[in-house]
Amino acid sequence: MKIGCCAYSYRQYLLSGEMNLEDFIDTAVELGIDGVELTSYYFPKTDTNYLNSIKRYCFESGIDISGAAVGSKLTLADTKEREDQTTMIKEWLNYAMILGAPELRVFAGVTPDGHTDEQAFEWAVASLKECVPHAEKHGVIMALENHGGITRTSKQVIQLIEAVDSEWLRVNLDTGNYGLDPDVNPYEGMRRVAHLSVTAHHKVSMKTPKGQELVDINKVVQVLNDARYRGYLNIEFEEDQDPKLGVPKVVQEMKTALAQIN
Repeated sequence: MKIGCCAYSYRQYLLSGEMNLEDFIDTAVELGIDGVELTSYYFPKTDTNYLNSIKRYCFESGIDISGAAVGSKLTLADTKEREDQTTMIKEWLNYAMILGAPELRVFAGVTPDGHTDEQAFEWAVASLKECVPHAEKHGVIMALENHGGITRTSKQVIQLIEAVDSEWLRVNLDTGNYGLDPDVNPYEGMRRVAHLSVTAHHKVSMKTPKGQELVDINKVVQVLNDARYRGYLNIEFEEDQDPKLGVPKVVQEMKTALAQIN
C-alpha cells in the first residue's frame, strides 16, 4: 500500500494563488510520500503542453500521479446540464491519460428536489455507461466515490457499480464518508467495497450520528489489507487546522499503521 495526498488537502492555498500545482507537488515530495492526486479544480489550463509539463514535473520530482479527480454531478434534473457533466468526465478521461494517471475519481450526485432516488440512480447509470467506452479507449479507470447523495451507503455504491457492469468503473473508498451509513458501521461499510476499490481517500475524521469522530487509521489499513488492496491511500485533509501543519502528522500516523502490516 502506498501513501498519497490529494491536491484538495491544500485547497485554500491553491485557490488563493499562494500555491500552484508545482508547489503542491514539491510539498508532497518534502512529505516523503509516494504520489499525488491532482484535482481538476486546480488546473489553470488543460492544453496538452501544460498537462505534459505537469507529468514531466512529477516524473523529475520522483513522485507518481496516483490519479486525477473531478467533482461530477450526474443526477442533475436538467438534461443539458447532465450531458455537460458527462462530457466533462469524458474530457478528463483524456486529460488523465495525457497526465499518465491510471484512474479518475468521479461523483454520482444527489437526488434533486421533486425527484426520487430511483430516477437519480437511472441518470447516473446512464451517464457512467456513456463514459465507459472513453475510459476503456484511454486506459483510465473511473473511480466512483462514496460521496453522499445516491452513494451515501456501501449498498448504494455496489448497486451502481453492478448496474454499470464494467471493469472500467470501480471505487474510490473514502474513509470519512461512511459514518452516516444507517445499515452498517463505517468499517464494515468500507469492508464491503474494499475489493472493488482502485484508490482510496483517508480523512482524519468522519461525521457520525454522534457527531465528528476520528477515523481509526489502523482499522482502515486492516480493512484494505484484508482485501489485498495494494494501491494508494491518499490523504484528503479537511480539518480546521492548517494543512501545512496537519498533513505531516497524518503522514506519520499512516506510515506507522502501514509498518504494522509490512
